[in-house]
Amino acid sequence: MTATDPSAPLVELSGVSRHYGTVRALEDVSLEVHPGRITCVLGDNGAGKSTLIKIISGLHRHDGGVLRIDGEETRLASPRDALDRGIATVYQDLAVVPLMPVWRNFFLGSEPRKGAGPFRRLDVDLMRRTTRAELLRMGIDLRDVDQPIGTLSGGERQCVAIARAVYFGAKVLVLDEPTAALGVKQSGVVLKYVAAARDQGLGVVLITHNPHHAYLVGDRFVLLRRGTMAGSHTRDDITLDELTRQMAGGSDLDDLRHELRHT
Repeated sequence: MTATDPSAPLVELSGVSRHYGTVRALEDVSLEVHPGRITCVLGDNGAGKSTLIKIISGLHRHDGGVLRIDGEETRLASPRDALDRGIATVYQDLAVVPLMPVWRNFFLGSEPRKGAGPFRRLDVDLMRRTTRAELLRMGIDLRDVDQPIGTLSGGERQCVAIARAVYFGAKVLVLDEPTAALGVKQSGVVLKYVAAARDQGLGVVLITHNPHHAYLVGDRFVLLRRGTMAGSHTRDDITLDELTRQMAGGSDLDDLRHELRHT
């Protein structure tokens, strides 16, 4: 993204494909991720959502089409490469150490230190203060950042991961089914913080199979089916009912309904 064009996409996929031998995992998929906008990618199991995440997060390279970051055509070499370019991915199975405190998980792998030589040690006070302040900045008021992160609810752990990505300078936040294993109340909490990340100017990619959750926060909706695009809509040009219908199979569902009635 350039200073002269703040509306340019942070990440852009144009006709991107990925094959594993003869298996077509993704074919001719396009989407844009803009600052301060949430792009929802919807699809059932096997639709290609996981492959899309792996391409954006640098885990796998695409073998067709174009990936641009800040307008520059690129091929990400690794997840570290993606992180260095400002793309943070929060997976459904969060990489946390349950028995470690919240602040330690917040800085896991990036711990600040103080002192020199043999006296060099972790700056625990700084990590505690920073974790508490950053969570509060996102509107997350934890009882105690010293408590083991495993004692938090699934929704709270997702929110800590989102706040961590924001703190470490992510420009694009990719969320892999963040509400899949949560109840209604916890899902609402997570979606609230997804919206908070958007309001701080991040471009968000929300991967989900739940059209109701997507429609609550989404600005654009990309539907995948069997590795191909089944639709791309802005919030203004599709209703929740139609999004749900397309997600459920659209015309295929109508054909099935007709066939069952006939039977």
